Formats: sequence, structure tokens, C-alpha cells
Amino acid sequence: MTNCTVLDWQGEKSGELSIDLKTAKESSAVDLLHRAVLRQQAHSRQGTASTLTRSEVRGGGRKPYKQKGTGRARQGSIRTPLRPGGGIVFGPKPRTYNLAMNRKERRLALRTALMSRISDSKIIKDFGTNLEVPKTSEIVALLKRLGLDSENKILIILSNPSEVIKRSIRNLERIKLISADQLNVFDLLNANDLVIGEDALSTIKEVYGND
Repeated sequence: MTNCTVLDWQGEKSGELSIDLKTAKESSAVDLLHRAVLRQQAHSRQGTASTLTRSEVRGGGRKPYKQKGTGRARQGSIRTPLRPGGGIVFGPKPRTYNLAMNRKERRLALRTALMSRISDSKIIKDFGTNLEVPKTSEIVALLKRLGLDSENKILIILSNPSEVIKRSIRNLERIKLISADQLNVFDLLNANDLVIGEDALSTIKEVYGND
């Protein structure tokens, strides 16, 4: 179980709460997280690269020149891989890069990644509820009060972010906003700092609770 300090919008201490999620054993955690990140990155690849073999390249039905008497190497088609514009040997074809990982392992990896970052995360009560119109400067000011640099990679996790909050954050290039029920291992580990809404922790407990 990890105890977290809850801060208000001004960065002052507002209370405490605890979160306890089942994580992987220390001996296997690194391997589990590594496989989870590889799987996520592999699934983001489109796998649509495609080249034409000599049988697929248009043309080439006519013999380029006669078989004998020219002193040149014999050629049967202008679409041979040996000539410019010809087919490609062992070139890429559409494929899937998906890696298998069962559901329990995926959820365990996610909980392990989250709990490894939760102790140094900033928990904010009523994140952005006082914002009536989109205002990026308010988000930057909040991060400054929390001692965070908006130039660093920051992941903000909220339960149900409003359109005002989304529009306030979208102009900040290195800050990513994500819903509490859409967490992923890569974003949790890739961010320099985490900012989590207090209500998002309840959603996290509900969605990613121990199996």
C-alpha cells in the first residue's frame, strides 16, 4: 500500500489517500514491463510497407535483346531485379507486428508501471474545476506551483476531462492528457512526471483492481 499526499489547485496540502494494487514480483517486474512496452510499440506499427516482385512489376514480356551475338549477359526480361525498375528481391510485404501477451500479464504490467511511479506523482484535488474557459497559462501556472517544468514530458491523468481542460492542455507540446481508464505502460514509464486527478485514482482502483 502506498500513501499519497493530495494537493489543491494552489499546490497546498489538502489531505491524504492510499492506493494498493497488486504488482509483479521484483525479480520478474523488469522483464514483464519490457515485454509490455515492446508489445505496445509493435502494435503501433502499421505493417503496410510493400514492394513488387519481378512477377508483379508491369511490363517485361518482351525479351530486351537477342540471346546471342551481343557480347552482353543474356536477359529475358527488363523487370529482372538486376535492372533498374525491376522487381525487388525479398522486399517488405504487408504483415502484422503484433506480439502475444495474455490479459492477466497486460493488466499486471500496467499496475506495476503505475505503482512504480505513484510515489513521486502529484495528486490534485478538483483538477481544473475552476476553469470556465480554456486557458493554457493556468495549466502552466499550476505545474510551476507543483515544482514541475512544462518543458519536461508530463502525463496528466484525469477521470473524465472536460473540453475546457482538453483545450487548455492541447497547445502544450510535451504534456499529454489521458483518461484514467485508457492508461498504457509506455506513457506511464516515458513521462518525466505524473499529475493525477484525485477522482482518477478512484477510477484506476475500479478499472485496474486486482484480478
